[in-house]
Amino acid sequence: MTQSTISKSHMVVAQNASGRNMNVPIYRITGSKPGPTVYIQSSIHGAEVQGNVVIYQLIQYLKQLDVCGEIILVPNCNPVGTNIKAGEYTLGRFDPVNGTNWNRGYYYDEQKVHEFAETVSAQESLSSVKQRFRAFWRQAINEKLSSGWGLGLAQQLNLKLQLLAVDADIVLDLHNGPVSTRHVYLPEYAADAAKLLNIPHTILIPNQFAGALDEATFCPWWTLQSLISAQRQEAVSCNVEAMTLEMGSQEVIAFEEGKQDAQSILSYLSKRGIINDCPYEPLAMHRVGVYLKDYRTLYTQWGGMVEYVARPGDKISAGEPLARVLNIDELDNADATFTVTAPCDVIPILHFPSASVLSGTQLYKAFTRYFDITSE
Repeated sequence: MTQSTISKSHMVVAQNASGRNMNVPIYRITGSKPGPTVYIQSSIHGAEVQGNVVIYQLIQYLKQLDVCGEIILVPNCNPVGTNIKAGEYTLGRFDPVNGTNWNRGYYYDEQKVHEFAETVSAQESLSSVKQRFRAFWRQAINEKLSSGWGLGLAQQLNLKLQLLAVDADIVLDLHNGPVSTRHVYLPEYAADAAKLLNIPHTILIPNQFAGALDEATFCPWWTLQSLISAQRQEAVSCNVEAMTLEMGSQEVIAFEEGKQDAQSILSYLSKRGIINDCPYEPLAMHRVGVYLKDYRTLYTQWGGMVEYVARPGDKISAGEPLARVLNIDELDNADATFTVTAPCDVIPILHFPSASVLSGTQLYKAFTRYFDITSE
């Protein structure tokens, strides 16, 4: 078996108030044969750290595997967020200066895609279109990044990372929920990928942009292929996929679970032609899906102390307990506790990480009207 080569470099993503550079490492796994390009990053939100272990385990496996093309791995891609601490907690979800979500500043401009599509002739090969579009899109991102008015820190970081991913055929953004089971966000057009990952819960999202990296990757390609398909009156696929993988709960890493997560990604990459003779296959397991409109948030109408009864990943029937609440002002009477029940049949996917809950809190996020993707 021909082994792949590994190289490492660093990229400056920010400067602190002392003017010192903050770097992230970039690992490149280059195969001996041509093939697709894969981009994988982790920890754009500072508390979401399991992806770093997944990337570590991927590197250990990839040292021994026959890779086609190139795999770009960027662990801990947001060192600013990782270092925003309050006591023992990591508060790395938002840019502390501008209040911006670290995962909402990527670039997409639908009009730019339409502008490019007008330059595509009926005779141009799809490979030529893809090559030209990547150069076009890279230039558009660079122009945004070099704005004379400047950009907030989160958007600067996002655009620098997006430039690393602009040539990728597959983009995987590794995240975590507060207290969460593993789940994946997939665009509806790539729903079949859910069967290739060893992840039990899939959220199918519309092919629309809301600021995240996966959407910033697949939306331009989806739009372009739709325009070309209409022009040529035949289905055209650019074969670009992007997804967000939620690798369990925040603030914890688990090395053994990281091996399983890495094997899941390897089984998917193998089916997409990136790894030859891969020893890992998608597991025979029960997989459940839901459309984004049916992924619901249960908000609290009260404040109190909470015991989370329903565990992420469990099937809960309508009327069954989700949580038990302690009301501090009523400890001497029958109103001291009450039970929060499921408003319909649900699968809780994640819940708020703290037992102390304010009114209006997102207590649970759950699948409703879910359906089987695969059975065991």
